[in-house]
Amino acid sequence: MSSWSIVQSNLTSVTVLVFIVGFIGSRFKSDLLLPEQVYQFVSLYLLFGIGLKGGVELRGSQASSIVLPALATLSLGVLIPILAFMVLRLLTKIGELDRGAIAAHYGSTSLVTFSAALTFLESSGIKYEGFAATLLTLMEIPGIVVGIYLGSRHLNRGVSWAESLKEIVFGKTILLLAGGLVVGLISGSPGYEKVTPFFVALLPGFLALFLLHLGYLAGSHVWQIREAGWKYIVFAIAFPILAGTIGVLAGNLAGLSVGGATILGVLCASASYIAAPAAVGIALPEASKSLPIMASLGVTFPFNLIVGIPYLYWLALQIGG
Repeated sequence: MSSWSIVQSNLTSVTVLVFIVGFIGSRFKSDLLLPEQVYQFVSLYLLFGIGLKGGVELRGSQASSIVLPALATLSLGVLIPILAFMVLRLLTKIGELDRGAIAAHYGSTSLVTFSAALTFLESSGIKYEGFAATLLTLMEIPGIVVGIYLGSRHLNRGVSWAESLKEIVFGKTILLLAGGLVVGLISGSPGYEKVTPFFVALLPGFLALFLLHLGYLAGSHVWQIREAGWKYIVFAIAFPILAGTIGVLAGNLAGLSVGGATILGVLCASASYIAAPAAVGIALPEASKSLPIMASLGVTFPFNLIVGIPYLYWLALQIGG
C-alpha cells in the first residue's frame, strides 16, 4: 500500500469524517453533543466490547508470544511520561506540577484513538495480535503513576497514593477492559458468538457517535490552547510523533506484526482524556485541569486520528513490511 493510499483511505473513513462534522458543528454552536447518559453508555460499551474481543483472541494466543510485547509495553508506560515531562521542560515554561499532570495524560492511553486504529487496520485488511487490548490495559497504569510522581515529588504535602491507585485500577477504564478480557478469556468463542451481533456488528456505529461527540469537544477546546502558547501546541503535535515512533520501533523489536507494531505506536502516541483526569484530579488537585485536556483532546487526538494513525502504519510497514 502506497503512502498516498494510506492517507486517502484514512481521510475518507467514516471515523475521520464524522469527527470533522462534530468539529465543524462546534464552530457553528450546533447542539451535537451526546446526552450525558448516552455518552456514558457508549464509553462503557466500547471499553467492555474491546476487552471482551481481546479476551477471546487472547485465549488463542501462545503465552510465549505475549511476554516480550508485554515487557516492552510496561517499559514504554514508564518511559513515555518521563519523556513528556522532559520535552515540556525544554519547550515550555509550564511549572513542574502541571508538567507532571500533562505527562500523566500522555503516559496514559486513549481508548477512542485505539479503537479508531483497530477500525483503520480492520477496514484495510491488516492483521494484528489478538492481545492488543491487553497491551492497552498494561500501559494505562504505569503511565499515570509515573506522571503523578514527577509532578508531586517536590510538593510539601503527601500525595494520596492509595486513593489515586484506587481510581486508576478500579476506575471504569481498567476495570471494564480487564473485566472484558477475563470474560472473553473464560467464555471463549462459543460464548462470544452469542453477543457478536451487539459487540461486533454495532461497534463501528457506536464509535462514530462517540467521535461526533469528541469532534465537538475538540472544536470547543482547540482555540483555547492558544492561551498556553505556540510551543505547547508544538508539543501536542510533535510529541505524539516521537512517542509513536518509539512505540513502533519497540513493537518491531518485540516481534509484533506490522499491525501490532502500529497499535503499540498508537498507544504510545495517544493521550488520555477519560482515565487520567480522574486520577490526576485526586493526586494533584492543585494542577491545572484545562491544560492537559486542551492538548490531549483539542490537538493530539485529532492529529492522531487524521495523521498519526496512517503515519504509524506507514512507519511499521517500512520497518517490518
